[in-house]
Amino acid sequence: MKVKFTSALFLLISCFAQAQHAIIPNPVSYIAEKGNFVVTPTTKVVLKNSNSELFQVADLFFSSFVIKGLKVVQSKPNANSKNIEISLNSIADESIGKEGYSLKVRQNKVELKANNVIGVFYALQSLDQLFDFNAKSNGNVVLPACTITDFPRFGWRGLMLDVSRHFFSTSDVKKYIDWMSKYKFNVLHWHLSDDNGWRIEIKALPKLTEIGAWRVERFGAFGNREAPSEGEATAYGGFYTQEEIKDILHYAAERQITIVPEIDIPGHSMALLAAYPELSTLKEPKMVNPGSSFADWHGDGTFTMKIENSLNPSDEKVYAILDTIFGEVAALFPGQYIHIGGDECYHGFWEKDPGCVALMQKENLKDAKELQSYFIKKVVNIITSKGKKAIGWDEILYGGLADGAAIMSWRGTKGGIEASKAGHEVVMSPNSFAYLDYTQGDPSVEVPVYAKLSLKKSYEFEPAPEGVDPKYILGGQGNLWTEKIPTIEHAFYMTYPRAFAIIESVWSPSEKKEWNNFSTRLETHFNRFETSGKPISKAVYDPIVSVKKQDGKMICTLSNDLADVAIFYTIDGTFPAQYSTKYNQPFEIPKGDITFRAVCYRNGKPIGRTLTISKEMLEKRIGK
Repeated sequence: MKVKFTSALFLLISCFAQAQHAIIPNPVSYIAEKGNFVVTPTTKVVLKNSNSELFQVADLFFSSFVIKGLKVVQSKPNANSKNIEISLNSIADESIGKEGYSLKVRQNKVELKANNVIGVFYALQSLDQLFDFNAKSNGNVVLPACTITDFPRFGWRGLMLDVSRHFFSTSDVKKYIDWMSKYKFNVLHWHLSDDNGWRIEIKALPKLTEIGAWRVERFGAFGNREAPSEGEATAYGGFYTQEEIKDILHYAAERQITIVPEIDIPGHSMALLAAYPELSTLKEPKMVNPGSSFADWHGDGTFTMKIENSLNPSDEKVYAILDTIFGEVAALFPGQYIHIGGDECYHGFWEKDPGCVALMQKENLKDAKELQSYFIKKVVNIITSKGKKAIGWDEILYGGLADGAAIMSWRGTKGGIEASKAGHEVVMSPNSFAYLDYTQGDPSVEVPVYAKLSLKKSYEFEPAPEGVDPKYILGGQGNLWTEKIPTIEHAFYMTYPRAFAIIESVWSPSEKKEWNNFSTRLETHFNRFETSGKPISKAVYDPIVSVKKQDGKMICTLSNDLADVAIFYTIDGTFPAQYSTKYNQPFEIPKGDITFRAVCYRNGKPIGRTLTISKEMLEKRIGK
C-alpha cells in the first residue's frame, strides 16, 4: 500500500522553498515560484478528460469552495484564458503512484495532474490550503506561484472515532469526515460497540439496538458514576440504521475515505450481553454501562472485572450470533477490513467456567490466553468467509495469531513489530503518540484524563520504527476514545491539532518532518478552523510547568515547545503581563499560601491561556 521513492530529486528541496507554504501534510516537494495566479469572476475549472468520476470530484470540491461561482467544464482549454486546468495522465507517472499528484501554479494558469481521480482529490485539498485570503489583487483572491509534487508515504492514514461511549449523530460523523478529507486522511475506524452502547442496526438481532443502544443517563466523572438500577429508564444513546450507515458510507466514499467498522469482542461486550445475557459464562442479566465502575485496575495494566463483560468462547451459540452480525456488517461496508477488537479481555470468568475449562482440555489449550486465541481464530474464519480481512488490537496476538489477520498496535509498537516479523499486516496507533483523548495541555485548564500527550510528542510518531519489517506496515492512525468527550465540538477540540501531527507522520517523507517548520505552518490552520466555527486546542501555546524538590526547596521550571516565546509569571496574586517577572531560569516557590500564574507571550502579545495553579496543586506535581 506504500508508494516507494523513485527519485532522490523529490527530497532535494531547499529550506527556503519549504518555508513558503502552510500546507499540512507537508508535500514531498514544494518549490516557490515568482508571481501569483489571480482568481477572477471569469476563471473556470477546465477538465481536460471526459470522465464522470473526475467531474464529480471537481464539482463536489468547487461547489463548496470558499470562492463561489467557479464553473466546472469539460472542454479543451483556451490558450488565452487564465483557468484552473485538471487532467489525468494518459501515461501513468510511476513516481507519484496511485494517490500522488503534481500541481503547478503560474501567473497564466493552474495545472493539476494525477494518474487517478483520487490523486486529483488530494491535489484539490492542497490547492485549497494555498489560497492566501490576505493577499488580494483588485479584490480578487490570489494563489502563490509554485510547483508541487506529492504522494503519500503510507496507504493507511486513519482516525478512530468512538461512538459507543457517546452517540454522535449522522450529521456529526459527516462533519468529522469532512475535516479528515481536507487533510488527506483516508480511513475512518468507526468504533461501533463497547460496554457503553451498541450503535449499528443488525436486522436479524433487533434486541442489540432495542436494548444495547440505550443506557441510563448519568453525569459526573466517567468511570465513577452511579451504577444503573433495574427498571431505571434507559433514554440515553442511539444507533445508526443500516440506511443511515449507507448514507454515511456514500458520503465518505465521495471524499475518498474508507470506513472500517469495529465490533469489539470478546471483551468490551456489555452492551451486547445486555441484549443477550445468555452469551456470557454466568448468563446473568446486565444493563448497558453508563460510565460506572465495573473493574478494579491494579496500576500495572492488569485488572479484575467485577461484572462480566466478555462473551463465552465455549458456547457455539456465540459464534452463530457473531456469524449473523458480521454477515450484515460485511454486506454493508465495502472496505476490505473489519475490526474485531480483542483488547482488554478479562479471563477470570473463563478460568472458573466448567464449559471453558472443558474446552481448554479438549483443545489442549494451556491457558486462557490460548483460549482467547481459539476464539479469535474462529472469528477470523467467520470474517474471512464473508470475503473480508480481520484486523484487531494487539492483544489478538495472545496464544498465536490467525493466518491472514492484521494487527493494530496500540500498547506501544512492540505488538506491531512482533506481528510484522511474523508476516502480518500492521497499523501503528501507539498510545504513546496517537491517543487523541489524552490531555493536551496543563491539567489546570484541561478535562482530567489519566495520561497526557502533547502536540510535539505526537509529532514524533514514526509508523515504521526500528525493528519493524516495513513492507508489512500499512500505515498509522490516531485514536479518539470518547469516555470524556460527549459532543462533536469537544471531539474536534481533542482531535486537532494532534491529527495534523499524525497525518504528517503517515503522509510526508520522514526526512521532511521538522518541528519548527510544522509549528509555523500550524498557525494558518488554527485560523482555518476558527473561521469555520470549530475552535480547536491551542494548548501548544500554554506554558509547561514542572516542579521538583531540591535541597528541601520547591523548584519550578517553565518551558514551551514553540520558538520565540517568552513566559511571564506571578506569585503575588496578580495576573501576569509583560510587566511581570519574565522567566529566565528555574526558581523557588516560596513558603506560604501563594497562587502561581503564568502566560506565554510572542511578539509582544499574549498567546494561549493564563495558567492559575494553587500551592497545593504545585506540591502534588513534585516528581511527576
